[in-house]
Amino acid sequence: MTKTAERLPAAAAPLAPSPSPEGGRGRRVLADQLRAYGFLLGGLVCFALFSWYPAIRAVVIAFQRYNPGSAPEWVGTANFRRVLHDPEFGTAWRNTLTFTLLALLLGFAVPFVLALVLNELRHAKAFFRVVVYLPVMIPPVVSALLWKWFYDPGAGLANETLRALHLPTSNWSNGTDTALLSLVIVATWANLGGTVLIYLAALQSIPGELYEAAELDGAGLLQRIRHVTVPQTRFVILMLMLLQIIATMQVFTEPFVITGGGPESATVTVLYLIYKYAFLYNDFGGACALSVMLLVLLGAFSALYLRLTRTEGDA
Repeated sequence: MTKTAERLPAAAAPLAPSPSPEGGRGRRVLADQLRAYGFLLGGLVCFALFSWYPAIRAVVIAFQRYNPGSAPEWVGTANFRRVLHDPEFGTAWRNTLTFTLLALLLGFAVPFVLALVLNELRHAKAFFRVVVYLPVMIPPVVSALLWKWFYDPGAGLANETLRALHLPTSNWSNGTDTALLSLVIVATWANLGGTVLIYLAALQSIPGELYEAAELDGAGLLQRIRHVTVPQTRFVILMLMLLQIIATMQVFTEPFVITGGGPESATVTVLYLIYKYAFLYNDFGGACALSVMLLVLLGAFSALYLRLTRTEGDA
């Protein structure tokens, strides 16, 4: 009897409750998120140190009398009042707005026309795309130096070409009436490639059936562009226009390298005036006050851009 009892299996111990699938899945999701934020941590720290902190610090300095080597002194809106009474303040804003308007007229129509031409090409498309995009790959300072030599009123290539064609020469960047337009041409050329490629991508996304239907209705080239191309790319056109406004109102490299703000302050822009306040006058409070004014204006355009992109994405 005892041996038989010994051969009987012992009663099984109660099993531990298994973890729920939901709990394991939640821990995995949390681990994945922590891992992702860990990879982003370096970029977020760099962005905070070199973007957010300088921006916040600039807003604070705008209300202080701040000079290197001395303790900052809170002065309220005195920096803003001083900047507003500067004779170059109105000139800088007028030049910046004029530059932006001219850049929209030239830098908006020319890339669109080039994109239309590239879209119609049947051969060597890749070659011409590289040629159009090539100016974007040149460093901005190098590009500005090349154009400075090109605009030289004496032996510059622009006037030499006009002389060879027996046409009147120009002062280009050395003339008060032509300097700003000359810089607009430089900026348009330098930023042409990226805009053309974006337009080209938008054009290639238009269904070919729309053009075929327009041709069947007897629409010519200009009518097809007006009634098919422009309506189908209107969102891209609007987005690029807002981005171009934001970019051109921050123009600095061309007036700094080519004209130095001259002649007679004809090319002094808001960003160049900020540079003068900070590094020529050692007035960091005034420079930051002017930066805050520009920040508010560009922030309005940025908010409009984000609003439109979000609306389009929701649609």
